[in-house]
Amino acid sequence: MSPQPDFKPQTIVVKIGTSSLTQPQTGQLALSTIATLVETLTHLQASGHHVILVSSGAVGVGCVRLGLSERPRSIAIKQAVAAVGQGRLMRVYDDLFTALQQPIAQVLLTRQDLVERSRYVNAYNTFGELFKLGVIPIVNENDTVAVEELKFGDNDTLSALVASLVEADWLFLLTDVDRLYWVDPNSNPDAQPIYRVQHPDELLEVQAGTSHSGWGTGGMETKITAARIATESGVHTAISAGRQPENIAKILQGESFGTLFDPKPSTGNARKRWIAHGLIASGTIYIDAGAEKAISIGGKSLLAAGIINVEGDFQNADAVRVHNTQNRLIARGITNYSSAELHKIQGCRSENISDILGYFVAETAIHRDNLVLMRSLKGKGHSDR
Repeated sequence: MSPQPDFKPQTIVVKIGTSSLTQPQTGQLALSTIATLVETLTHLQASGHHVILVSSGAVGVGCVRLGLSERPRSIAIKQAVAAVGQGRLMRVYDDLFTALQQPIAQVLLTRQDLVERSRYVNAYNTFGELFKLGVIPIVNENDTVAVEELKFGDNDTLSALVASLVEADWLFLLTDVDRLYWVDPNSNPDAQPIYRVQHPDELLEVQAGTSHSGWGTGGMETKITAARIATESGVHTAISAGRQPENIAKILQGESFGTLFDPKPSTGNARKRWIAHGLIASGTIYIDAGAEKAISIGGKSLLAAGIINVEGDFQNADAVRVHNTQNRLIARGITNYSSAELHKIQGCRSENISDILGYFVAETAIHRDNLVLMRSLKGKGHSDR
């Protein structure tokens, strides 16, 4: 199928959860849903789009394969079960995509792949080459080797970070409800739907539940967090019914399905996106009103003089959160000084740093090139990851 002359290819990331991939009673794969998903993604790829599938299900499938009645809690057992389920899951995908002559690739990621700059760039380049080859990458967290402190935690977050990495146009979060609701529709039949979200902070009152299948790890809270990450990177985001993956194409055509999140203007800077969403913050720096104005309006670097408090134990070159006096997240950045050093020089002018520390590293606590404003998070408080 050749695209129309005015066709604009888009990069589309689709995440499907365990609750949509499996039967809730038995945990067995929902083959009809998976087949429809494969058909939908293959059609989008054949239409000229670039498609990435982020698929949950490895642990759930492994549990069924091994005859386990519930999801394991131990990280070691969970990793072993994931190794069993991942092979089975990929075989099913490969069989279905092969029937439609669509090549696929398995891409297993850990958080370390996005924390280290060189691995981040390498992952970006790998996805680019797969797109050129006409391949649909199927992504999952590398559960078998990931350590707890460097896990994504859920595939909603993983999919949002992948969407940011590849500069996607769309992120689709397919789940066990047709859209986002103010309260859980599974327990409240009068739950009111949410059709469009301009600012994720509008959803602070949403009663976000956990997965209902018993086999997954996500819930609406993780999807809202994922939508925040994606929209901050300029990605259109939709929450839609996993049992109806054909709605992806309908949403792309402008039809009203699911809950849509409007994107924010992206910086277009891959390094800034990496700092904002790829790195795990090791601590928090609190700044005064003058420093907030300087970095937010003036686009300046953060100086030690504007720092009023430091939390956490971090080293220089670590990622940190920057909060204002109201304890609101306003920026993320890579610090030039450790937490111990900042405790000593906070509130001090740059020219006095060498006298206090006995040495001099930099005039700035965080240089503006390593500082990313979290624009849409102004106004209401929220908890940062």
